Amino acid sequence: MKSSFLAWILRMNLIKRWSPMHLVKEENVAEHSHQVAVIAHLLATVKNVYCGGKLNPETAATIALYHEVSETKLQDINHVTKYSSPALTEEFKKIEELAEVECLKSLPEKLQPLFEELLVQRKVDKEYKKLVKAADVITAYFKACDEMKFQNPEFTTVKERLGLKIEDYKNDMPEVELFMEFFEQGCLASLDELSN
Repeated sequence: MKSSFLAWILRMNLIKRWSPMHLVKEENVAEHSHQVAVIAHLLATVKNVYCGGKLNPETAATIALYHEVSETKLQDINHVTKYSSPALTEEFKKIEELAEVECLKSLPEKLQPLFEELLVQRKVDKEYKKLVKAADVITAYFKACDEMKFQNPEFTTVKERLGLKIEDYKNDMPEVELFMEFFEQGCLASLDELSN
């Protein structure tokens, strides 16, 4: 069987994020997924070392790499649009799952059972899904902070909204609080500040 799966994944760098917002620095889904994977790996490691967790950081990173797989078919859907009403959110989630299953079915048949819990979000283990979602929010928060650093007012309310979400995660997930304590300042620093 010939498979189109990898071809779709390799097109992630063509899919722009944050449409239809003005960006100082453009971002694509491949960059975003890589950053979420790195942060998910770190979060799982922090959880294991400091909070008695038992997650596999490599599994967390792999789930994060594929968490936007539906966008290979659908493009990036603006958060405000996607969550503007419960009815729209429900319909978007159904469409996303159809796209995830389509990506899964593009794999050779013997590989599909091994990838289902990585690609189809409804099938992802709840603990990993929660951790990857926190990593996703942290990544978006850092992006908003970066845009604000360059005086992009489009991201004022985005930064506020994501900052509140991170506070909620801190209350529920001690690894998020520790992660932000360890890494936030460095991620928001200039090159000169990092070098000192």
